[in-house]
Amino acid sequence: MAERVDHEERRRQIAEALLRIADTEGLQSASMRAVAAEAGVSLRLVQYYFATKEGLLLDAFARLGAQLQERMARRIEAAGSPPTPRGTVTAVLSSILPTDPEGRRITRTYTAYYTLVLNDPELIGRHGAAQPLLLEGFLAKQLAAAREAGEIPAGKDPQMVAAGLLAMVNGLGSSVLGGQRDGDQALAILRHHLAELFEDAGSDDR
Repeated sequence: MAERVDHEERRRQIAEALLRIADTEGLQSASMRAVAAEAGVSLRLVQYYFATKEGLLLDAFARLGAQLQERMARRIEAAGSPPTPRGTVTAVLSSILPTDPEGRRITRTYTAYYTLVLNDPELIGRHGAAQPLLLEGFLAKQLAAAREAGEIPAGKDPQMVAAGLLAMVNGLGSSVLGGQRDGDQALAILRHHLAELFEDAGSDDR
């Protein structure tokens, strides 16, 4: 009897091979042939599951996003039950920072995709904004709940604060990868700014 093929497992195997190349060498090295070699399959099999390189890049990008979401979910769960707005915001933002091997791998791989967008904005750029916008909206809802509860100053705009916090952690991640600071120092900076935000509710909004 012929062996039954798990097609989703094959797609995952190939996409994760691309993500490993992106992490270690950058996406400029992720040719279909290189991905096939990394996955331990034939080039023809890669082309069977992904007719174009763009299709493979987008599939792998979606899987990378799912990995980050799983990391966030674990951090939110570890923050306590029921989750508080402050605990959730802290968990989400700290999960983006490259403070451990998993975080460094995810950040490096996202950086590889961002570099690709700069070189070929039509390829990934039109698909790359959806996840950050959803994340920004999620954080804004948490911050709005915190403002309603009096945990952050009433004058704070949740959408603007969420955008600023995400920009900050993305910048901190780049500074860790660049060797300017380590993960613990980046996390300390994030916690400092969150403490100022959440502990300033009783004072005038500045």
